[in-house]
Amino acid sequence: MAQFEDRHWTSADGLQLHFRDYAGDPARPPILCLPGLTRNARDFEDLAAHLAGKWRVICPEMRGRGDSDYAKDPMTYQPLQYLQDIELLLLQEGITRFVSIGTSLGGLLTMLLCMSNPQRIAAAVLNDIGPDISEAGLERIRGYVGQGRNHETWMHAARALQESTGDVYPDWEITDWLRFAKRIMVLGTGGRVAFDYDMKIAEPFDTPAGVTPQVDMWPLYDALATRPLLILRGQNSDILEADIGERMATRPGVELVTIPRIGHAPTLDEPESVAAIERLLDRMA
Repeated sequence: MAQFEDRHWTSADGLQLHFRDYAGDPARPPILCLPGLTRNARDFEDLAAHLAGKWRVICPEMRGRGDSDYAKDPMTYQPLQYLQDIELLLLQEGITRFVSIGTSLGGLLTMLLCMSNPQRIAAAVLNDIGPDISEAGLERIRGYVGQGRNHETWMHAARALQESTGDVYPDWEITDWLRFAKRIMVLGTGGRVAFDYDMKIAEPFDTPAGVTPQVDMWPLYDALATRPLLILRGQNSDILEADIGERMATRPGVELVTIPRIGHAPTLDEPESVAAIERLLDRMA
């Protein structure tokens, strides 16, 4: 497993936010890996290990996730605030051009990063997300985010994830579920295994701004699609519907790859995902 440095940056409201920094070729633009709503830097650990050395890989954790501080005001758990936080990370690191790999919420942030300067994005991956989001998928997410469930052991946690999420990854074995649990959960202070995020991220989620900013995302997508772009879609996704993915893929130079027998979202460990990301990076060489 590639080594990384644990580093931090400071938000405008004084939070210490954490990111993993994997070293790579300074002549190439760094790769910025942006996770989904309830996720953290560990989501990208295999992909980052695969790319590190050739590429610098930066894996930020949004406020309220992983080793980043929890927000004092839970209403700051919304995309435009995350965007402001990421802008400060880019400023701190002196990054003016980068590759963005965004899963779900991270993909929305990738599109939002186009608002001020699309040219700074050297290439991008949108993982199971698009300018239009299925309401059915959002309702499913509302049903579990912020529930605060915890478990006695890691194996109990893995079994619970398999029971609740088995339709998303139907081919996984218990070893896969255990590995997944250790990515998205943490051993809490009471010795229980719990999700690694602030349960209060659910509070703004029922408001429109807590899901996506009240802007038409298609112009932002079109700006992003002027860059080398890969769209990954789980075959059984309830967030990125098939017709939206196909519409996105009509832009010149956009590759759409559907990952079979997967829901929302591909983990980016799948051979099809890794191969597609390598093809995208080769297009930049």
